[in-house]
Amino acid sequence: MGTPARCTAGRVNVALVCGGRWHDFDYARLQILQLLGRHDSVRCSVHPDFSDIAALAAADAVVAYTCDVRPGREQALALRDRVRAGGRLLALHATNSAIDAPVPGAERVFRTPDAMPEFSALLGNRFLAHPRISAMRIDIAQPDHPLASGIAAFVTTDEIYVSELAGDLEVIMDASYDGPCPGFMTQQVPGRTRHPVLFSRPEGRGSVVSFTLGHCRGRFDVADQGIDDLGGTDTIAWESPEFNEVLRRSVDWAVHGDDWAKCPAGHEHTKELP
Repeated sequence: MGTPARCTAGRVNVALVCGGRWHDFDYARLQILQLLGRHDSVRCSVHPDFSDIAALAAADAVVAYTCDVRPGREQALALRDRVRAGGRLLALHATNSAIDAPVPGAERVFRTPDAMPEFSALLGNRFLAHPRISAMRIDIAQPDHPLASGIAAFVTTDEIYVSELAGDLEVIMDASYDGPCPGFMTQQVPGRTRHPVLFSRPEGRGSVVSFTLGHCRGRFDVADQGIDDLGGTDTIAWESPEFNEVLRRSVDWAVHGDDWAKCPAGHEHTKELP
C-alpha cells in the first residue's frame, strides 16, 4: 500500500551541484540528498559543476556545495536569469570560492582571484580567506528570521570565511574574527571584524541564500597538495545540532521558498534548540 504525500506542493525541480577541490563531496552530497529526499515533491538532478545550463535554467531551485568550481559568464548569467524569474539558489560552504593553489617550489600561499565576477555578483560575496579551523562562536543577527528562530548563539568547529561583500545582504547569522588567515594572499580584511555565515540577497523575483558553514574532508581530498592519504576524515562541523538545523531549514527553503515552514516535511524540524 502506498504512502500518502508529505508535501502539499506539486513537483519541484531541484538541481544539486556538488563538486570541486579539497572537500569530501561524497559525504556532503549524501547529506544534502537525504534532506531533499524528505520532500516527496522534489525531482532532483545531480551535477558536478554548472555546465549543464539547460538543466539549471529549468530548475525551480539550485542547491550548490562546491569549492573552486568557477561558472563561466554564460553559465552564471543563465543562472542569474533563472533566479530573477523567481528561482531560488542555495549556496553552501565554499561555493563562493575561486582558489589558485600554491605553485610547487614557490611560497605556500593560496590566492583567491576575482575569476567569476558574474557569479560572485549573483551570490553577493566572494571568498578571500579563512582562519585556521577552530572553535568559533556563531551569533544570531536576526533571531526572528525563520531560518534562525529558536536558535541561540552557539559554538562550532568550522571554517569562518572572510569575504568581499555586496551592500544588499540581509545578514541572519555572523561571527566575530579579527585575527590572521595564514596561508592566504589576503591575510586579513581591515576595518571589518564581523563575518556573515548565513545571509540572503534578492535577485529580481527570486533570491539567494548563502550558508558558509559545513566544512568536511575525506582521507584523499588533498592529494594534489602532496598528501596522498590524510589517514582520517573530518566531519566535525556536521556534528553541530545547530548547523544541521539551519541546513535543514535552508534546504526546505530551497524546495518550497518562503512558505517552506508550512510544509509538514519542513515544519517537523522547526524547533527550538537548547
